[in-house]
Amino acid sequence: MEAKEFQKWIDEYYTSRGWADLDIFVRIGFLSEETGEVARAIRALEIGRDRPDEQDGSYSENKRNLTEELGDVLGNVAVIANKYDIDLEEIFREHKRKLSNRYL
Repeated sequence: MEAKEFQKWIDEYYTSRGWADLDIFVRIGFLSEETGEVARAIRALEIGRDRPDEQDGSYSENKRNLTEELGDVLGNVAVIANKYDIDLEEIFREHKRKLSNRYL
């Protein structure tokens, strides 16, 4: 799936569920929550889970969970980009330009 197609799908899906209308500060809260879930998924992959109320997953299960959590982060980023009419492709280009100018 191309970035434009993903961004459009996110817009349509989140709009259909009423999620796109949430206050931007609520959306930032969701993004923060999802970022924490990414950290937890990476911890499971790298050092495992050792709490008695959690089960260890296989590497492939943990990787699939990380993939899902990264998707949740990307979905929230797309919603924010859509709110301000910013194309994800533009974000990719600007980030590449910034890093290239800074470090290359």
